[in-house]
Amino acid sequence: MISLTVTALVFGVIFLAELPDKTALASLMLGTRYRASYVFAGVAAAFVVHVALALAAGSLLTLLPHRLLQAIVGAAFLIGAAMLLFKKDDDDEEVRKPADQSFWKVSGAGFMLILAAEFGDLTQIMTANLAARYDDPVSVGLGAVLGLWAVAALGIVGGRTLMRYVPLTLITRVAALVMLALAGFSLYEAAVG
Repeated sequence: MISLTVTALVFGVIFLAELPDKTALASLMLGTRYRASYVFAGVAAAFVVHVALALAAGSLLTLLPHRLLQAIVGAAFLIGAAMLLFKKDDDDEEVRKPADQSFWKVSGAGFMLILAAEFGDLTQIMTANLAARYDDPVSVGLGAVLGLWAVAALGIVGGRTLMRYVPLTLITRVAALVMLALAGFSLYEAAVG
């Protein structure tokens, strides 16, 4: 059974955390050079792998005692919020062009770029924490995948326009505040049992 509440919460958290990330910029760069549908296919597949790995890690965390698990999840959200608030911009990353514009070359380049860039990334850690927190891997996985796909689609299709109207620092701060609230809630649960 899918929990729409958990799915929507995870979608919002992952969406906000991913917007200021290098992946959105990489998707934007790929989308300006190649056919958008080819880029999205590769990026979307990489995000499915990314979320599956995070869900597996989150499932392992649920084996811990409840209070210890809540303390770990709370601390991880605090670290994630700090990473968002204090990270430096690094948009100098270059994307290598595939030799031709075929579906397999373009989607393969998108897949490899995102898979490498996102491995151990903040959103992967957050997805694992959310999977452990809610013990509902299907709802968490669905929310995370949809959040990541939405950011990729925005990056590929309309990234430049969005950044003209919404400052990246505002998006980053909102994501950090959401993570701080989740950290506080998890740490409170760890303290009161």
